[in-house]
Amino acid sequence: MTRIRSNDPRPRFRTLSAAITAAALLALTACGGASEGSSSPTAATLSLAIQSGPNSLDPAQLTDGQGAYVWSALYDTLLNTDNKGELKPNAAESWTYSADGLTLTLKLHQGMRFSSGAAVDATAVKATLERTVATPGSQQGQLASVKSVEAPDATTVVIHLKQRDGALLTSLSMAAGVIGDPKTLADKSTALNPVGSGPYVLDKSSVTGTTYVLKRRDDYWNAKAYPFKTVTVKVIQDPTAASNALQAGQINAGPASPENSAKLKGMGFKISPLYPTAVATLVLADRAGSVLKPLGDTRVRQAINMAFDRPKIAKQLLKGAAQPSLQVFNPKGSVYDAALDKTYSFDPAAAKKLLAEAGYPKGFSVTMPGFVYTKAFEPTVTQALEDIGIKVKWTPVPAQNNFSAISSKKYPMILFLDGLSTSAREAANNFSPAGYLNPFHSTDPELTKLLDKAQGELDVAKAAGAYQKVNEFAVKDAWTAPISFLGNSWATKGVVYIGDGSNTFSTIRAFGVSG
Repeated sequence: MTRIRSNDPRPRFRTLSAAITAAALLALTACGGASEGSSSPTAATLSLAIQSGPNSLDPAQLTDGQGAYVWSALYDTLLNTDNKGELKPNAAESWTYSADGLTLTLKLHQGMRFSSGAAVDATAVKATLERTVATPGSQQGQLASVKSVEAPDATTVVIHLKQRDGALLTSLSMAAGVIGDPKTLADKSTALNPVGSGPYVLDKSSVTGTTYVLKRRDDYWNAKAYPFKTVTVKVIQDPTAASNALQAGQINAGPASPENSAKLKGMGFKISPLYPTAVATLVLADRAGSVLKPLGDTRVRQAINMAFDRPKIAKQLLKGAAQPSLQVFNPKGSVYDAALDKTYSFDPAAAKKLLAEAGYPKGFSVTMPGFVYTKAFEPTVTQALEDIGIKVKWTPVPAQNNFSAISSKKYPMILFLDGLSTSAREAANNFSPAGYLNPFHSTDPELTKLLDKAQGELDVAKAAGAYQKVNEFAVKDAWTAPISFLGNSWATKGVVYIGDGSNTFSTIRAFGVSG
């Protein structure tokens, strides 16, 4: 391992904390579901602003970011992760593993219906899971351990696994666990207006990509968990515009940046800070150097980690609403190790020396995808890398093409904001060959052994030690270059945000009726 030295050159920063707050909200991809709403349905209305709508409503193409505010209202998931981060029954009222951990049996609630009136049963679950397993998309990797699915009767689903998978139950509480209508799964209309199994349907006044008006189904089996008769989700990319919409009474829930929180609070809004919710990471995806040869050298990846003055970024760019980090694992979890954050110091001079030792004294050039939620970071990342000799070109990517851009293998480095989740999913997403943040399917014999041991342990507490080893390997071998954990705040009036940060999945079940 190369010895890291300390220095203190001066990078350039822009104060963009309002945009960062919105980006942190957008990036939420963590574990699913929140606590129940009021004890009985009411006529209350929830109207909230998000920065980006769903890329698609096709079950096989769903993503776990802010678009989940829409799709999680239209589809049921098999399981639910509650407001305390605990896994709970949902469409599946119970689940059991076989002694060897290779067979998962779920028992479904009886009497569930699709919005068309057709029965939601084991056959529908089987069809949806099988299609997601077979269809390229962000959820395919979450079900990589699935070997086959059986539906022996209307309320029993049996999932046979290739190997034990400690992340599977959490995945079934998120997009990988939705239940679609077998008759319409392949229809083009499903991507825009699906036959859903969830508590709401899309109203005809909805405008794709702009406004989603959700009307509650009175015949839904678990209606008491959804107190809002109508939910309106408005896509407002500009955080200033979202703040103005709050102040004008056009929405009653939206992002609050440090700059406008005091004003909103003075206007009667409740400010609910959540921290941490996401991590900003420069993914060094091409670890074999197949597209960008320099990344195949560990010294180059280590040099990139030394390019960022993380404390200064957190303080000046993020207005302190952040925590510098070299790790992608939740700092509130059992896998995070504060000592690992000392592995690399900010040292551009040492970074240049490492690049020279690796054969790149003049640096190199790289093209990276520019997403809606990375714009606030791009100038700082560009300057930091340029200061060590790496020139960056950004290619704007429309929101609906985010996953295809990441998985295309066109981009060897990817700036990404990812919501925090369980340790198993964080490891799987970032380091497993099928992980969506491992698009080049990178492997390493040592890491493979560590992952197999960790993912094969179904007891979360027992798995923690194994995942700590995964974390240590990833940091020291510089598989990625995390920058900072991020937080955000919700501003609400007339409704309340009932989450406490334990669960950061984007769901309307995180909101309740005020008073």
